[in-house]
Amino acid sequence: MLKFQSVSKSFKGSNESIDVVKNVEFLVKEGEFVAIVGPSGSGKSTLLGLAAGLDKPDKGKIHLDGVSLGDLSEDELANLRSTKVGFIFQNFQLLPNLTAIENVAIPLMVSSNLSEKEILTKSRDLLVSVHMEHRENHFPLQLSGGEEQRIAIARSFINDPKILFADEPTANLDTKNGNIVMELLQKLNRDKGSTLIVVTHDHSVANLADRILEMKDGELKEKFKSNLKSPKKKIQASKTKPAKKKKR
Repeated sequence: MLKFQSVSKSFKGSNESIDVVKNVEFLVKEGEFVAIVGPSGSGKSTLLGLAAGLDKPDKGKIHLDGVSLGDLSEDELANLRSTKVGFIFQNFQLLPNLTAIENVAIPLMVSSNLSEKEILTKSRDLLVSVHMEHRENHFPLQLSGGEEQRIAIARSFINDPKILFADEPTANLDTKNGNIVMELLQKLNRDKGSTLIVVTHDHSVANLADRILEMKDGELKEKFKSNLKSPKKKIQASKTKPAKKKKR
């Protein structure tokens, strides 16, 4: 689904060039849930932007759903993002002058041939899936941070993306709302069958993933979940074993 081949990216500082992503190689299979962890400034968000086609690498190749991003024009990249990619931003990026349902609908309003009625019906269904249908006519300033993030999640699924990128989706939320958001992401990921890649500082979020990748000083490597406390393993270990049949 997503493949990086010797990808590097640098930015020009005041006196020197800063290598942010260094010769990164990894593969994400269709339907996987992958978490990327690492300290601030390690290149995680840059990596996510490259993967979503929001930025271009200096070297290397990135393939998304079998397509080489480097071979696409800006218009073709925009079309790919509007049809195959969902993106959840850390600061939500809801449009303040649009209601919740309008924010969810906007990607289809600008890029689809569906009627307005069809788009609003689909948007309302997604609001129901994130338990926000009662807020559909509210503006972002009338919503809590957790509610805004749920609206942003609904918007990210409006185009039925094959791959969803989430940049620190729980960073601005309290524990309760963070848990709700991750439960929704997992449920929508399962229900829609899309690939999910989450950048996070939170190891409790990372441990929900199928795999964990660690970004450090621009380099990426596999991080084995045995090094961290895994909620999944706790749940499995707590299951009661079936009682043995008594001998007659």
